[in-house]
Amino acid sequence: LILLCTSGSEATGNTLEAKTKFWNKGVDSSSVARMDGKVKEHKRHQQKHSGPKAEKKKLKKGGSAEENERKRNPRAFAVQSAVRMAKTFHRAQDLKAKKHHIPLVDRTPLEPPPVVVVVVGPPKVGKSTLIRCLIKNFTRQKLGDICGPVTIVSGKKRRLTFMECNNDINTMIDLAKVADLVLMLIDASFGFEMETFEFLNVCQVHGFPRIMGVLTHLDSFRNNKTLRKTKKHLKHRFWTEVYQGAKLFYLSGMVYGEYQNQEVKNLGRFISVMKFRPLVWQTSHPYVLVDRMEDLTDPEKVRTEPKRDRTVSLYGYLRGTYLKSKGHVHIPGVGDFQVADVKFLPDPCPLPDGQKKRVLNEKERLLYAPMAGVGGVVYDKDAVYIDLPAAHVNQQQEELRPTAELVQSLIEMHATLDAKMASSKVSLFSGSGTLTPSDLEDREKEEPLEESVCDPNTQRERRKVVFMENDEEDDDNEESEESDEEDESDEEEAAGGAPPVKRQKVEERRGESDAVLEAPVFADSEDDLEAEEEEEEEDEDGGDSEEEEDAGRTGDSGHCSEEEQGEEDDGEDVEEESAAESEEEDEEQEEEQGALRWKEGLRQKASDAFLRQQQATPNLQKHVYGAVAEEDESEEEEEEEEELGGLFRVSRPQKSRKFQADSLDCSRFDPDPAHNWDLEEMMNSVRDCFVTGKWEEGQDAATLLKEDEELYGDFEDLETGEIHKGQSGQAEVNSEEDDEDDDDDAEEKLVKVDDEEVQRNKRLEKKRRLKERFDAQYDDGEATYFDDLKEELQKQAELNRAEFKDVDDEVRVQYEGFRPGMYVRVEISSVPCEFVTNFDPHYPVILGGLGSSEGNVGYLQMRLKKHRWYGRILKTRDPLILSLGWRRFQTIPLYHIQDHNGRHRLLKYTPQHMHCGASIWGPITPQGSGFLAVQSVAGNKADFRIAATGVVLDLDKSVTIVKKLKLIGHPYKIFKNTCFIKGMFSTVLEVAKFEGASVRTVSGVRGQIKKALSTPAGAFRATFEDRLLMSDIVFLRSWYPVCVPQLYNPKEAWGGMRTLGQLKCDLNIRNKPHTDSLYKPVVRTERRFNRLHIPKELQQALPFRSKPKQLQSRGRTPRDLQRPSVIREPAERKVAALLHALSTVHHNKLKKAQKAQRVRNKQFLQQKEQQEEAKLKRQKEMRKKLYRVMGQTDKTKHRSSLKGAPQDD
Repeated sequence: LILLCTSGSEATGNTLEAKTKFWNKGVDSSSVARMDGKVKEHKRHQQKHSGPKAEKKKLKKGGSAEENERKRNPRAFAVQSAVRMAKTFHRAQDLKAKKHHIPLVDRTPLEPPPVVVVVVGPPKVGKSTLIRCLIKNFTRQKLGDICGPVTIVSGKKRRLTFMECNNDINTMIDLAKVADLVLMLIDASFGFEMETFEFLNVCQVHGFPRIMGVLTHLDSFRNNKTLRKTKKHLKHRFWTEVYQGAKLFYLSGMVYGEYQNQEVKNLGRFISVMKFRPLVWQTSHPYVLVDRMEDLTDPEKVRTEPKRDRTVSLYGYLRGTYLKSKGHVHIPGVGDFQVADVKFLPDPCPLPDGQKKRVLNEKERLLYAPMAGVGGVVYDKDAVYIDLPAAHVNQQQEELRPTAELVQSLIEMHATLDAKMASSKVSLFSGSGTLTPSDLEDREKEEPLEESVCDPNTQRERRKVVFMENDEEDDDNEESEESDEEDESDEEEAAGGAPPVKRQKVEERRGESDAVLEAPVFADSEDDLEAEEEEEEEDEDGGDSEEEEDAGRTGDSGHCSEEEQGEEDDGEDVEEESAAESEEEDEEQEEEQGALRWKEGLRQKASDAFLRQQQATPNLQKHVYGAVAEEDESEEEEEEEEELGGLFRVSRPQKSRKFQADSLDCSRFDPDPAHNWDLEEMMNSVRDCFVTGKWEEGQDAATLLKEDEELYGDFEDLETGEIHKGQSGQAEVNSEEDDEDDDDDAEEKLVKVDDEEVQRNKRLEKKRRLKERFDAQYDDGEATYFDDLKEELQKQAELNRAEFKDVDDEVRVQYEGFRPGMYVRVEISSVPCEFVTNFDPHYPVILGGLGSSEGNVGYLQMRLKKHRWYGRILKTRDPLILSLGWRRFQTIPLYHIQDHNGRHRLLKYTPQHMHCGASIWGPITPQGSGFLAVQSVAGNKADFRIAATGVVLDLDKSVTIVKKLKLIGHPYKIFKNTCFIKGMFSTVLEVAKFEGASVRTVSGVRGQIKKALSTPAGAFRATFEDRLLMSDIVFLRSWYPVCVPQLYNPKEAWGGMRTLGQLKCDLNIRNKPHTDSLYKPVVRTERRFNRLHIPKELQQALPFRSKPKQLQSRGRTPRDLQRPSVIREPAERKVAALLHALSTVHHNKLKKAQKAQRVRNKQFLQQKEQQEEAKLKRQKEMRKKLYRVMGQTDKTKHRSSLKGAPQDD
């Protein structure tokens, strides 16, 4: 602005000066150029000395910095400690080994399906906002409602499908099975919620996809220290649940309702370049994440019978493995179905073309979300669907009418499309005649038909002659003459009504033998067009006149343009005269050249004569394969007339049998005029095909002979003494003998030297290849078994891709099925009407393909463990909802545990902290498939919802589950160690089954059942280790087999079967316990045992300590031995009473003194405690003062060191 002010006029300068003052009003003066010419110097660029850019520059200059330092100072990089070196090496090898996975064959197609990105999190955490921001980042488009799968193009070789996961446990389970990447949103202001851990456990069971955490609501933290602590705590907890080092993103805040662009861009970059580990279940089963659903049922049948089963078509990208037609699929929550029809459609969201560019342009940033209303018109195989705004108010329709004219015109149509096509007329050129569908039918007739055409220029009705399709008219001049004659005849007919007369002029010039059919401008198929083009190419060499006529053809339909039509109307007589003059000139030229006409094209005529002779010979192929080939042609044509995308028929004549049958017969010789064998190049192209030509190095006969001669050389036959010389020795002899022709010998020597040099080089190359092959076979080098395995699987993957690489999709689908990455349309019949009436696009619909045996139902043996966070233990025979494979179904499990003897014992409840076995009746699923169990899927519960997890072990009924059964009996007769027992069995037959079984008493005496008794029924005789008592209880411990309940219910839209406790709670039924199960006071009668009687013989054999002591009872003490009683005198009694009183007073004083002493001791201890507390308080204050002074001193020293103060300070 200032430069303009100095060079402009005064007025302009004033204006610019004012503008300059206004511009500089709020800007710092240092950032604007000053009037005196002083400009502030900018900060110079500082070159980086470290980092990736600096390393790249150093490498370009020559060698890395580390290598240079190693050369300058090798001792600094020497091994200082062998132990530390060994630890470092071991750690590096451990880290390398941890990265190894079992390599799998890469079955990813060339155009992989979109990556499924599932956004998971509790309610109100920002899932929809994040999806909208990512879509805006990739496609530059805004999407309002996130409804169903949203597919976008994120890069040159990657597409993404975003799907939002709500808080429903069914949605979590279904999306965990198809997710490739999970974005787990966490509210940092609240912390982890139960939904996050539930989804993590679901993923762990069904194959762990890639998981990235995203922290939101970070702008609610006002303190940075609290924010850092929260981030660290959440990160480590997230690492504990996923894996160490899992990626965790931070979305710091929102700007105008959206996350910050740079943070969203960084997240999008990570998503775009992320690599995925193939999951076993996904790679072995085909599945479709449905992005569109259409009901194909007849509306009239639905109106008359609303509850009838429906026929629906489901659309989506095929993922996993190949999908076979007429296979079985499962829709979670609906059931198993057989596929009625499968078609692949054009990709609605294709990848960009393979041009080399860094970024996508705006046209390639595609967005496909049919459930969210993106895209107004959707084309299907049998219909076109139009999406209009929801509110159809008259005013809004009037406002939208100008912008949606096409849609309104389609809505207001009253006739069907067939009726419209039947009544429609098409004019190929302006001013030309119109074509109707009836014209195509009329062309098949032999005689020409009449058609009335309205001429827009003359405003009159004209009759047009329409000829059949095979009419031999191949000149545009003839057609123009015909149109002229028709015009003349029309005018004459309008004037006088005379019929039209057709003049034949071209036929006079050409004979019948030279007649060639003209290729139709609009052929019915590519087969007809190509066949006619071949006929034209064969007839091109027939003569110069035909070439000139072919060159003069134009590819129009025979109708002239508007200008030509105007010229025809103006001067028709002039054209007739000129045409007559041209005919006369042509006839004169023909008469002059007639004498030399027979000499032209003699070579071509001879070739044609030979071809005619060849064609006259019988066709061997027709004789052998004629009738069968024609039948195969018709069948092949019917098979190949498939529809592309449900709209167009694709004709591929080069791959049809008809094309192959019409090809050249191998039994005939057809010379190719394009190959001129007189040329040296054509001769050299086939020279090496003969024996005298140059073959490969190892197969050339001359080379092999020379190698043999050089290998063996000169040798002497020891029997005859004859010396045989090789080629080199013979050459020396010849050179010695032939000294006359020196020049010729010199040249021959030079040639031989050159040949020897060439042969020596070839031998060295051959040895080198052999050595490389030997080294590759026996020397491992640095390659490991893991690398070899990866290379082998890579070769297998390349072989799989190259098998059907060049085959057309229509044929390829019939061999290998529909490959992953295709956009397919799956039609399913007999679907319950509730699937259509209750369809909600916010819930995912998954089409999971089933294997050959996965559609059957049978017994499954599983290993199960109750989840440690689930509040209650699980009870046998309580209904449980399992997620196994693609299915979610309800069944009744039996829990059991295996004893040391192999017996599977039934458990009433699951163990608390260990695994147990479970047997169910359910769908056959491959062994090793994980599953999870929930008690209920209806509603949201505050507690943890996943009840148990486990894995499938076996698929048969070989495991017999037994439960313990105790039979109780009582003895009624006792004979030493033999007893008669009753009450345990009811019949003699039952006793016979258990003969020889072991029994026990409650007191621990063991016995055995011997034989049944006749009376009473069920009594038996048993022997025991010891004599029983009549009060003993005898029991038999037996095992009873239990049958697994056969319940399999795949539909859980309703609540499902309830447990017994839920039923009692819902129906308000009080549990009536058994009287035997109640606790009652135990009244035990005191038993009196007899005295222990020891025989005398045993007493004598016992030692003295164990002998019973027979002590005699003492009698009454005699009177003389009794102590006499003392009777005191009155004085003694007084003295005793006084002493007693004095001792009582003394004891009372002692008690009072002791009590007072205890009080004084207590007071002293309290004073001591107070003094100690005051002392500790003073010490604490002193320490605080000391620490404060020391801290200030350290702070001062730190500051002074930062400022660079001298050391004496």
